[in-house]
Amino acid sequence: MTCATWTDPAFLGIPVAEGRILRIERFAIHDGPGIRTTVFLKGCPLRCAWCHSPESQLLQPEFMPKPERCIRCLGCTTACPHHAVQPAADKGPIAPDACDTCGACAQACPTGARELVGRTMSVDALMAEIERDRIFYDESEGGVTFSGGEPLMQPAFLLDMVRSCRASAIHVAVDTCGHADTGALLEVARDADLFLFDLKMMDEERHLAYTGSSNVRILHNLERLAAVHSNILVRFPLIPGVNDDDKNVRETGAFLSALRLTRVDVLPYHRAGMAKYDRLQRPYPLADTQPPTADLQAHVVRLLEEYGLIVRPGGSS
Repeated sequence: MTCATWTDPAFLGIPVAEGRILRIERFAIHDGPGIRTTVFLKGCPLRCAWCHSPESQLLQPEFMPKPERCIRCLGCTTACPHHAVQPAADKGPIAPDACDTCGACAQACPTGARELVGRTMSVDALMAEIERDRIFYDESEGGVTFSGGEPLMQPAFLLDMVRSCRASAIHVAVDTCGHADTGALLEVARDADLFLFDLKMMDEERHLAYTGSSNVRILHNLERLAAVHSNILVRFPLIPGVNDDDKNVRETGAFLSALRLTRVDVLPYHRAGMAKYDRLQRPYPLADTQPPTADLQAHVVRLLEEYGLIVRPGGSS
């Protein structure tokens, strides 16, 4: 398998038998059929203005402080082996040159004021976590969903995980933004049972403005994937003022219909992740944007249905 160097875990200093995991969510019901375990991998090539998981964007671990929980016990200062925590400041900032994000300060914090997001796990360790929920998969016809971030940012690790799940007869879904190496995507497609494919907008300039990237590779990858895989659920995040105009919705419907894809979930924009931007000290680009009205959602559903698509409203983007 040939992958572009910017997506290669070995190039980024991570052994291919290990991956960077954001979190593991059990008993998920919106990421594929049945009861599922959703594994969120860290790292994403896009910077969507409406992203509700900004902590998933960077591949490396990072801190998400909750300064309001800090009781000034100085346990973090004592625990840090590199003397990187500065106790004099209100938020206990880290000295960037000294910190290696080992997480010792977060483990020592009794109130959760210092949260480290992102950890390295081996294929075997992650499979052991997944196997714990097998009874729920078997009883509900569920399985595992690999999401992100963008799971194909770590293609070798993802491929190992997908193949390990398949060898254990566990249903596998891959939730992707589509901005990935085509070869890696098609290799994963050999063993994945279901793809959840985000399709945000059709105009390249608008896509670049709101996600930081062109959509040419995304559209190409969906075309290639549709030619070899029969189980693709397209997810359309509905963002007022961004991609909710009739032109974009109709172009989306026409594109999917031409590919003979039939299933679309319309996922309404929400503001649930705004607080995370504050914790990461990043600006939130859509602070003035409100969730779509029920009328707008119904209108978009009707437009997509005109192209013979089976459209399911609801869910979360």
